[in-house]
This record gives sequence, structure tokens and C-alpha cells, in this order.
Amino acid sequence: MGKQSNHLVIMAGGVGSRFWPMSTAERPKQFIDVLGTGRTLLQLTVERFGQLIPPENVWVVTNERYADTVAEQLPDMPRQNILCEPCRRNTAPCIAYVSWRIKSRDPKANIVVTPSDHIVMNSQEFQRVISECMAFTEDSDAIVTLGMKPTRPETGYGYIQADLSSNSLRNKQIFRVDSFREKPDLATAQQYIKKNHYFWNAGIFIWNVSTIVNAFRVYQPRLAKIFENLLPVYGTPQEQEAINEQFPKCENISVDYAIMEKAEEIFVCPADFGWSDLGTWGSLLTQSQRDLYGNACIGNDISLFETRGCIIHAMQEKKVVVQGLDGYIVAENNDTLLICKLSEEQRIKQFSGEN
Repeated sequence: MGKQSNHLVIMAGGVGSRFWPMSTAERPKQFIDVLGTGRTLLQLTVERFGQLIPPENVWVVTNERYADTVAEQLPDMPRQNILCEPCRRNTAPCIAYVSWRIKSRDPKANIVVTPSDHIVMNSQEFQRVISECMAFTEDSDAIVTLGMKPTRPETGYGYIQADLSSNSLRNKQIFRVDSFREKPDLATAQQYIKKNHYFWNAGIFIWNVSTIVNAFRVYQPRLAKIFENLLPVYGTPQEQEAINEQFPKCENISVDYAIMEKAEEIFVCPADFGWSDLGTWGSLLTQSQRDLYGNACIGNDISLFETRGCIIHAMQEKKVVVQGLDGYIVAENNDTLLICKLSEEQRIKQFSGEN
């Protein structure tokens, strides 16, 4: 099928204040430089697919209020490939919309779907895994999801239970999925990590466009009908108006519930390329380079004294000096400074005053 039929779908509609004050509802974490690299998480996501997907086949599904931000950060991507949701309806409607939109242009498309706000430490291994999976799906009716090798008993992720005794004949690195498991309690997560067939669900999916469209037709016929009926308007000036009218009618449901837990040809590719969803300041600390005392500093002029296990994020042009803290977040943005215990970071949304 070749590279010209490879497509990348980036889901970038999320809002939230987990990284407040650095991120806000007006500028969520996918649009900011979380890692201090000079590139936003959205830009890093596109870059890691650069060898696999041509720019004209990159699609971003986002909230309409972020469309200009996406266009500004991804100038090489065609503006018409930014698809705007008028409201939030979870991942199944998002994926259904972009799948029918791609099918209207490229009926032989082979697609990888990814969130916009995750990080990958080993890009070369990531590209190898994605290439293997895309080769697996391009001429089959298989759906493949990536399973991250767990490194700790994590209660914040869903899990994939793989049947490691049943690998695919076409690729011995890809296995059938036994089941998807919800986010576990700590005791259950500790049991999972003792076994070798449980993997974190990274929310990265690979399939060809015919496979996913047919899956929606079989398992979510109402959703399928909405986007099937819009085929005449895709790529026309009337598209956004029609989406604004029809999208709110979609059920609010994740693709895991809508498709993954129902379909039969579901496979998992176990992978280990230094993945994190950066869902918390604590996860950012874990993924960042740390000093001998476990501190991570993201900024140009930060000095620490008698400080342990802290993350300091101060990218703006000012000198920051921290003394005597143990296990804290220190983050500043514009006129706001946050100093918060890492153990209390679940209260950040309360501090931010955002809904």
C-alpha cells in the first residue's frame, strides 16, 4: 500500500488543568512546552511520526476553539485536515468522524490513531513498532492496539490482558487480546505487574479505514449512520455546519466501549519505548532528567538547595531559587505561581478555579 496511504489521526480536543498554572482550559497541555524542549506535546507527537506519515495525511481532531492554535503549531499540515468538534463526545464519535472523512478521500487508507499529549523517550523503537503494526493491518481486518510494558502497579491506566500463547502467524510480536480491564485498585494492579501478560492501554490504535468503518457499522450502527449520511458534504464548505448540527446527536462513548470490547479481530502489540501519558506532575517528574536528590528542573535559571524529590517548572525569564522543600511542585506561568505538595496534586483543579 505504501507510505502515501498511511494516515495519522491525532486526538487533541482534551481540556483540563492538571498542569495548572502552565496549562489552562484556554491552552491545554497538548499545546504547551511541558518538557522544556522548545516543542509542544502536539508538535512532538507529529515529529515522531515524520518518517512514517506524509504531512498531507496528518489529521487533527480538536475543539473548534483550538483550531487556530493547531494551525499555528503545525504549519506544514493542510488546514482542511483540522477537524473541529462542536462539543465533547468522547473518543468514539471523534474517531468515527475522522474515519469517514479519510475514507471519502482515500478508501485504502491505513490509519494510526494517537492522543496528542503523550511522550515517547525512544522514538526509533516507537517507529519500528508502528511500522510493524501498520504492515499488519494494511491488508487485513485486524484492529491492533499498543500495550505498554508496565513498570509499576499503576492505578491510573486501563490494562490489556494478552493471550501470549496465541500470537499472529503473520507477526510473532502481535498477540490476540483476551480482555480489556478497567483502571484497577492498588491490590489488583500489584497482581497485574507480577504477571507477564498484562499491559498498560496506551490508547494508540492501528487499523485500515475499511476495518474501522465496518466495525462502527456492526457495533455502533446509529453512530455509523450519522457519519455515513454526511458523505456528500465532506471536503466542502458545508462540512462544518453539518458537523455542528449532527455531532451533538452522537452518544458520549469511548472507542474502548463502543468497538474494542466488542470486536473479534483485536490484537495487541506489546511495546517498550519509554511511554507516558503525562497525566500528572508526578509522571512528569518520573520522565524528566533528575539530579542526585531526585529533583527535576525545567527552566533556564533554577537553583536548588537542600531540596529533594521536587519538580520545578519555570520557563520564563526569571531566576528561581528553592531551598528546603521535599516532594513539592513549583510551577509558574505569567502572573501565577504554584507551590504544592506532590502528594496533594489532585487538588490542583480546585486551586486553579477552573471547571
